[in-house]
Amino acid sequence: MVEQLISAKGQIERFPLGIKGLDESMEGGIPIDSTILLAGPPGTMKSSICFNAIYNQAEQGKNVLYISLEQSYISLLNQMINMGYDFQKIDVTIIGSDPNIIKKKAKQIKESKKGNLILSDLGSLRASIKSKDSSTNDWWVIISEIVKTLKKQVGLTAVVLDSLNSLYVLTDFKDPRNKIFHIFSEFKQLDLTSLFISEMPKDASKYSEYEIEDFLADGVIVLQLAERNRKLTREINVVKMRGTNINIDIFTLEFTKEGFKALYGGKMPIL
Repeated sequence: MVEQLISAKGQIERFPLGIKGLDESMEGGIPIDSTILLAGPPGTMKSSICFNAIYNQAEQGKNVLYISLEQSYISLLNQMINMGYDFQKIDVTIIGSDPNIIKKKAKQIKESKKGNLILSDLGSLRASIKSKDSSTNDWWVIISEIVKTLKKQVGLTAVVLDSLNSLYVLTDFKDPRNKIFHIFSEFKQLDLTSLFISEMPKDASKYSEYEIEDFLADGVIVLQLAERNRKLTREINVVKMRGTNINIDIFTLEFTKEGFKALYGGKMPIL
């Protein structure tokens, strides 16, 4: 990707996360083709927020990819159906890593009149890998090839990797900092909006495993759990967003039948 110089403020295209109140606090959303780190401890709805963002893109006719290295696609879809997402509005395609199968399904995606949410999970990836050379154990190479193929075949616009920590467990990075730099650089060159999920310690002592991911990312969004009056509430704030005038205040995060909302102390979303 060759970066283009904008001629005026407001020319940067935005990718809304679909969180009312938060998108408005960063000029309408994250800049398209950015690499974003979404960090938080377990239970802060990181996966749901990322799913929400790319589901909305698929609803607008875009082709997007969700790679889950933790949940099966059935578990993920059941969770999202239970949250109220309507899968009649989009197409859903399940893939592994076999390039021939991906190309065959890419043809079906291109013929579709709807946006397509493409799902690849650990189980489907592992099944594909078993049919290949047993020495193939670099999961990043496999994931990279899937993303590149879909970008070329169907004009993929956004990808979620859930999560970086799982990728680190699956792949033995001998030089992790150099490898992570390569991962972020590769995604930036693909003209994709990339959302990387990172498991953060409960004490928020760091945003990422190797403490380089948040430096390399174009944006960092942090989720936390806060205890108030014997009740846990979710909080969200934008720590960093290149090319964006952001509000770094901490918002309460709520999910209702109307969707995600970012609020101050339980009040209406800040618009």
